[in-house]
Amino acid sequence: MKILQLRNILLGCVLGGFLSLLATPLSYASDEAVYKEAKSLIKKGLASDVGFEIVESLTTEIGPRLAGSEAEARARSWGEGKFRELGFSNIRTEPFLVKHWERKFEQAQIISPYPQNLVITALGGSISTPPDGVTGEVVSFPTLQDLKDAPVKGLEGKIVFVDEYMTRTQGGSGYGIAVRKRSGAANEAGKRGAIAALIRSVGTDHHRFAHTGQMTYEDDVTKVPVAALSAPDADQLQRALLKGTVEVNVVLDVISQGEAISGNVIAEIPGETDEIVLIGGHLDSWDLGTGAIDDGAGIGITVGAAKLILDLNKTPRRTIRIVMFGSEEVGLIGAKAYAKKYRDRLDKHIVGAESDFGAGRIWKFDTNFAQEKLFLAESMHKVLEPLGIGRGDNNASGGPDIGPLRELGVPAVTLKQNGWDYFDYHHTADDTLDKIDKSDIAQNVAAYAAFVWMAANLNGHFRKD
Repeated sequence: MKILQLRNILLGCVLGGFLSLLATPLSYASDEAVYKEAKSLIKKGLASDVGFEIVESLTTEIGPRLAGSEAEARARSWGEGKFRELGFSNIRTEPFLVKHWERKFEQAQIISPYPQNLVITALGGSISTPPDGVTGEVVSFPTLQDLKDAPVKGLEGKIVFVDEYMTRTQGGSGYGIAVRKRSGAANEAGKRGAIAALIRSVGTDHHRFAHTGQMTYEDDVTKVPVAALSAPDADQLQRALLKGTVEVNVVLDVISQGEAISGNVIAEIPGETDEIVLIGGHLDSWDLGTGAIDDGAGIGITVGAAKLILDLNKTPRRTIRIVMFGSEEVGLIGAKAYAKKYRDRLDKHIVGAESDFGAGRIWKFDTNFAQEKLFLAESMHKVLEPLGIGRGDNNASGGPDIGPLRELGVPAVTLKQNGWDYFDYHHTADDTLDKIDKSDIAQNVAAYAAFVWMAANLNGHFRKD
């Protein structure tokens, strides 16, 4: 009798568990099933051109998309239309205000002793020169720190030139140091009575393209116009300076238009819960090129990955949210607006990741998870590893637009791309579609699709319990 009762109890438990499994949504059933589906997405992603087609559409139909401009407004309309065309849900634009700045004309010349033109570009946020420009003797400093260490007297009426180089690295680590001169050169020049500032472009190339980018004036400093020289022209100016005194004329005509409307374009794949896996790129770009690698590629990669998931016709456990962030280039304005709007709901954001480092192949998987949840990162990495992606560290930034969310406790992932040549094109007229390799974009799309599916369906969270 006891044996029969025990058998009935065990049979009931097995049958009950089986019926429970049948009643459970697929996304809850088994992590192994999730991993299998993620591997299938990788295979589909590698064979798909959807990511490249999205970048091609954006850069061809819209072109450059300066923050706050009419072109960025057209890009938002394009974004909503593309989301509708691809079949996403809950499509909307969430507007905010941004300061709108535009360049009109820029020119520089060596006046003496060797008259010739120099290739420059105004830095975003710079003020204009007078209509005839400013002319002055050039004083060169090897680094921004050398300028900071210079006396506060002695540069009156001069043009400061910060000739600091940027180090080329696969991960772009040289950028953080080199970019400081974009704002620092003008601010330090203004403190010392100079009439303008020039910098060697923040880039790693040797092409005759100047690199733009945002600069910001400090409070209570005399504002002076600031521009970047292309690398060959910085070299030329430095050679001329080795031969003696050099006078340069700089003309910048820029307009600060005041506040304009920008916005984040958002779409979703609704899940079974209100938890959110967030991915995206930024929709705006600088005005010199067509914003293909910065950050049309990020838009193509993340929207393309989400489209692969959408085509599975399976409801994910968690909602997948795709964000085309507005006005990233001028100070992460869209990212900050998103963090402010959803501040009270960030506990529902399971993880965030942005693609904003060009179009090179992903080679490393970095996370920012609670230590006790790193086993999940290791399991996810096993799925991604066949794509040539190594396991990175647990200090992921998530990307620039994820920064405000990460600071508020949202876990982050960085699918780190090979950026060896990224800063050859970054913020230049050479940032165009021909720099993108279709197979590289496909590898990115495959990796993002697999990661997002796993993040949206695996049991457990990435935060500390």
